[in-house]
Amino acid sequence: MDIATMLGAVAGFVLIGGAIFIGGGAGAFFNVPAILITVGGTACATLVHFPLAEVLRIFSVVKRTFAVNIPPADRVIADMSEYARTARRDGVLALEDSMRNCGDDFLGKGLQLIIDGTESDQIREVMLIELNTLQRHNKLGASILSFMGEAAPAFGMIGTLIGLVQMLRQLDDPSMIGVGMATALLTTFYGALLANLFFIPLAGKLTTRAKEEETIRQMMIEGLEGIQGGVNPSVLEDRLMSFLAPGERARAA
Repeated sequence: MDIATMLGAVAGFVLIGGAIFIGGGAGAFFNVPAILITVGGTACATLVHFPLAEVLRIFSVVKRTFAVNIPPADRVIADMSEYARTARRDGVLALEDSMRNCGDDFLGKGLQLIIDGTESDQIREVMLIELNTLQRHNKLGASILSFMGEAAPAFGMIGTLIGLVQMLRQLDDPSMIGVGMATALLTTFYGALLANLFFIPLAGKLTTRAKEEETIRQMMIEGLEGIQGGVNPSVLEDRLMSFLAPGERARAA
């Protein structure tokens, strides 16, 4: 679980909600027409802009911003070094247990290629295709969230215009002016809140997570190629360390 994502989202809603309650009149901030315009409009625009299958996959994409499923670099380096020692000592067929227990589909596929006797250059080619597929899904997910971050304030503005029109049409009835004004202001509030506390930050977190994953997967590919090529485990460990910044190397050692 990514504590920063969860803490930031929860704290943001709590702080804003707390400010509303302290100011009094919290019920005035709940407006069904404003929610329909902002949330419904954003959802509909997203469906128009992206394929349905990709939009439905957005829930699993958002989940990745909260749940960290990428193995840390130090563990990858340690595991790759151990796999290299096992392969040099007992042969590549001895990696079958490691393949079943590694807990990572990407790494498991690479180990299976080694066990099957695939050449190192072919392993790199296959795994890079796999990595490109993962990165394409991550990039598309971030694009969807970014688009929703742009659409939410836009539909908030549309709601504001609708509310102003309703208010101006009811100038002869003072009791109805408040309804139009509430819709006008709350749609802008909902759009800005969703965009700046949810959609845009999650898009940024997903982009950051994708870059972290790309580095880890590149380390795995380099390690798999080295194992198949019979590289000395110590040399392989030094090679994998080169993927990390100097400060990170000290922690991973």
